[in-house]
Amino acid sequence: MTTTDQAGASRAGEPEAGTLEAELERLLSVESFDPPAGFTRRRPVEADAAAAAADPVAFWADKARELLDWDTPFTTVLNDANPPFYKWFEDGELNISANCLDRHVAAGRGDRVAFHWAGEEGERRAVTYADLLDETQRLANGLRSLGVGRGDVVGIFLPMIPQVAAAMLACARIGAVHNVVFGGFAPSAVKERMEVSDAKVLITVDGARRKGRTAPVKAAVDAEMGDLKSLERIVVVEAVGAAALGGARAPMTPGRDVWYEELVAAADPVCPPEPMSAEAPLFILYSSGSTAKPKGILHTTGGYLLGATYTYQTVFDIDPESDVYWCSADVGWITGHSYIIYGPLSSGATSVMYEGAPDYPDFDVWWKLIDEYKVTVFYTAPTAIRACMKWGAQYPDRHDLSSLRLLGTVGEPINPKAWLWYHKVIGGGRCPIVDTWWQTETGAIMISPIPGVTATKPGSATRPLPGITPALLTEDGQPLTEGTGVLVITQPWPSMLRTLYKDDERFVKTYFSRFGPTTYLVGDAARVDADGYFWIIGRIDDVINVSGHRLSTAEVESAIVAHEAVAEAAVVAQADEQTGQAIVAFVTLAGGRAGDDATVAELRDHVATRIGKLARPKRIIWAEDLPKTRSGKIMRRLLRDVAEGRALGDVTTLRDPTVMAALAAKIAEAGPED
Repeated sequence: MTTTDQAGASRAGEPEAGTLEAELERLLSVESFDPPAGFTRRRPVEADAAAAAADPVAFWADKARELLDWDTPFTTVLNDANPPFYKWFEDGELNISANCLDRHVAAGRGDRVAFHWAGEEGERRAVTYADLLDETQRLANGLRSLGVGRGDVVGIFLPMIPQVAAAMLACARIGAVHNVVFGGFAPSAVKERMEVSDAKVLITVDGARRKGRTAPVKAAVDAEMGDLKSLERIVVVEAVGAAALGGARAPMTPGRDVWYEELVAAADPVCPPEPMSAEAPLFILYSSGSTAKPKGILHTTGGYLLGATYTYQTVFDIDPESDVYWCSADVGWITGHSYIIYGPLSSGATSVMYEGAPDYPDFDVWWKLIDEYKVTVFYTAPTAIRACMKWGAQYPDRHDLSSLRLLGTVGEPINPKAWLWYHKVIGGGRCPIVDTWWQTETGAIMISPIPGVTATKPGSATRPLPGITPALLTEDGQPLTEGTGVLVITQPWPSMLRTLYKDDERFVKTYFSRFGPTTYLVGDAARVDADGYFWIIGRIDDVINVSGHRLSTAEVESAIVAHEAVAEAAVVAQADEQTGQAIVAFVTLAGGRAGDDATVAELRDHVATRIGKLARPKRIIWAEDLPKTRSGKIMRRLLRDVAEGRALGDVTTLRDPTVMAALAAKIAEAGPED
């Protein structure tokens, strides 16, 4: 194996061609990169690894006492009497809002900036810990005045504005359960998530801006929410104002709707944090599953906060006194929950929060912000890196990125060329890259290089963090020490999901039925190499990962079939250079109707309306029939093969083997992009 110092690789003599492309091609031959010589780790981790290996339960207990403030100290660490329904620190009490805000202000750090907020039109706002504590307390009292109490569900459908942090923390402060929905989803998808969670209140926004245009969010929400029985009140943040909405403020329903600003202004400024059981529900986050019904992943208070805090500090080597951290995710996903809100705020860190696209007003906006705020740690998705590669190195080259000391990736495996571009162009060859693997269900990072310690291999998440026990199994459950298999986790960890909201049976069936109640089925296939490094290959179920966003095939299929012109549809993933995976839909139209470009556009718009733009199929392939077994099951494996141009192999088990030949001919005729 070739091993090269990261900084040394970047300082090596330029290739004869003298181009960035030639340098990247040269670096592709480097199999492993040692920690950069110039990187000095601030947080020792060797003792953690030894302690976790010796006694993982005691290790997590020590970290819980070290990193979190408890109102009532726990005496029981792990209750594993009823697997897979594990409980951590169950007799302890704490409040997440207090851990994220009050303790920093009480220690004299109230003037520290929690978020440097930047809007896409050049707006800037510095939100200190004292500011955020004040707004959180007022909003918490405001929610109480609307009848919200412990255990009530509050929906949050907001863009990346500071109010989203206050909303989440206000819920945590009074024991309400927040249900955040990604701002890119359509209002119909928001309604579904509010309905299945019995949300009592929804916090949303009058309008949201994107690339110079304003979408009237509240008006669109009103069109969907009117018949929800559980939803009693809607709180509206006036983020854009009447002028941006055509001259009139957002519509408000008397007796139901209230302006956020008025609610906060009228509320009592003091709201003591409620001591919460460590096992009290904190939030629901709906993740697409292998059926059309979204899965409401439930996380609880103590174990989740411990996982987010420990991994944030360990993986990103954060010094809250000197680092400026930026995670480019949206709070509507678990990355935003753990590594924009809870991990950073619990640690007292300073973060950047950006509301906008990475290519507006120009392709250099991210690098401009890194330069402006002197960001030291940057965490983003491989999809975004590939897009930046496509735009060109001239855009980051416009700005001084020398403040960066560490880079991270999240959401999907990163291909080696993108890793090297990130390493060379953005990190200047001096920054460790932490390629992190984890899930909504795990709550926190599970497998990742430890910067300054772990040698990295482009495309590998490397090794598990202390206290985490992944393993590979064969299809029939036999352990593998090397090779490719089914990824599982063999021991419980504090930040694991506790159940699926109101659906314990589905929780057990989805994650703990295949290999038993003590072995968590990740749902990914993986490979382990001779050095014990993990390489995540992809999903073993029907979930598509588009730009780090997980979408179920069934959910997209349901949206397509809901169109009056469609008789049947099957959706699969296709490898895509920009987004990791792209959605390909095989569609049979009703009544012998012929498909055309206008119908393609109509179906794409239809899916965008029902789910969101990110769920629009990249390709729609018209199919007179779909490949089905004799029992009627659609063989999506064959559709994936034909979409990506692979040999089909045996099709004799199909009810009509000629279907695949017809589809292959149609794809060949259409070319690579339909």
